[in-house]
Order: sequence, then C-alpha cells, then structure tokens
Amino acid sequence: MAQFTGEVALVTGAGRGFGRAIAMRFAAEGAAVAVLSRSTDQLREVVSAIEAAGGRAIAVAADVTSPAAVDRAVGEVEAALGPVSIFVNNAGVPGPFGPLWEVDVEDWWRAQAVHIRAPMLFLHRLLPGMIARGKGRAIVVSAIASRMVAPYLNAYCTGKIAQNRVVAEAAAELKDTPVKVFAIDPGFVFTALAKETMTSPDAQKWLPGMVGRLQEQSSKGDEAAGDLARCAQRCVDLASGRYDALSGKYMELPDDLDAMVREAQVEGTGA
Repeated sequence: MAQFTGEVALVTGAGRGFGRAIAMRFAAEGAAVAVLSRSTDQLREVVSAIEAAGGRAIAVAADVTSPAAVDRAVGEVEAALGPVSIFVNNAGVPGPFGPLWEVDVEDWWRAQAVHIRAPMLFLHRLLPGMIARGKGRAIVVSAIASRMVAPYLNAYCTGKIAQNRVVAEAAAELKDTPVKVFAIDPGFVFTALAKETMTSPDAQKWLPGMVGRLQEQSSKGDEAAGDLARCAQRCVDLASGRYDALSGKYMELPDDLDAMVREAQVEGTGA
C-alpha cells in the first residue's frame, strides 16, 4: 500500500514546476491531492496527468492572498476529498527587482502578500483541524535566498526569511501537538518562474549575473531537472513522520536529514 493512502494533500502553486512535481509525487504515493493556483488551465493538466497515472486529484483556482478565497478553497477541498492532513505552500513570485528606493512599493507589498500572507492564511485555516484530529504536516517552500543578503532582490529575500521565521514560530507553538511544520529550499530548475525572472527588464538591469546564470541553466534542458524529483522526495520524507524532530527547521536539498535528527536528539538530551 502506498504510504499516503487515505491522506489528503493540498499543494499551492501546483500548476507548474516544483508544485506540479510535488503534487504528482504525493498522488503517486496514494494521497488524494488538491492542486491550487490561479491558472485553471495548468491545474487541469496536472489533474489529468495524476488521473492518467491512477491517482485522485481536484483542481481549485484561488487567490492565495485573499482570506475569503483561501477559506472557500479549503472548504471545497474538504467537501470533495476530506480533511487536509498534508499542506505544501509553494506559491511564489520572484520580483520586484531593484533598490529599495526605486522599486514600486505596492509591487513590493504584493510580493510579501504571496510570501507571507498566503502561508499565514492557509496555516490559520488548516492548523486548527490538524490539531483537533491529532495529525498533520505542513511544508513551506522557502529558498536559499532566506539566508542571503542579495542586493536588488530585497523583496524575495525578505519574504523568504520571513517564511522561515513563521515556520519556526508555528513549530514552537505546536510543540505539544502531533502537528509538525517545516521550511525547505526546493533546489533549482529552470521553471516558468525562472524564465519570468530571466526576461524581466528590471532583473536584466539590476541582476545581470543572476540572469546570465539563468540563461546558462535554460540551455541545459532536462539535464538540470533532477531537483524536481529531489524536492518532491524531500516533501514526501518530511510528510512521512520520520523527521518530525526537525519541525521548525529550514532545510536544503544537500542536508542529511538523518544526521540532523541525530543532532536534534543529542541537543534534546543536553549531552
């Protein structure tokens, strides 16, 4: 039996890239999967791919920054599939790019709504049910930018470090419950989000080095797609319960989770 049979997974930003790979993997492991984004056409394609492989999925279109839309979306998922026991927050935006004093302030705040408001809305909506049922795991897809100071990428870096802190705070508050929450860097693949960055005039102006690296990566095609599978596997591992001792942590793909668990256990004993 697949390890997540009977589970319901909700994945945001699931129409493409990492979100799609994560949703497909959970479905392959037996979970009923709700895929959510603003792009209905992409979501339908993901659902079709999951169903063609023998899985079960539904598509829900929603604005992840709207409280009413999030509440409605979760209600639809619960009515169609049952209570959500696995949540992956993957929705994201790359910009705006440029100095703090030149970027459009409203664009900057809209980015923070996606980075911070969206996971807050979903956690606020989903955690009470998970706590009441004594079961649930949430994964926030952060980024390596969360531990960097990257000039002209201030909106993204700020949003990602805030995600890690939200996860750490939630984990501390969930300490006496079976519900666990994690933050991860997904790795790097030339996704549609990367293409959006590469073709942005502001990114080309302020971040030519990064744009150059993206252009180089785009030419590698499937050769560079391995992180999609590794990210999906990381999400499956964290949702399995084997790494609950790492709740609240931010992890990157090269990290050895077993070693991190052993370290956490040593710290817990005060040795």
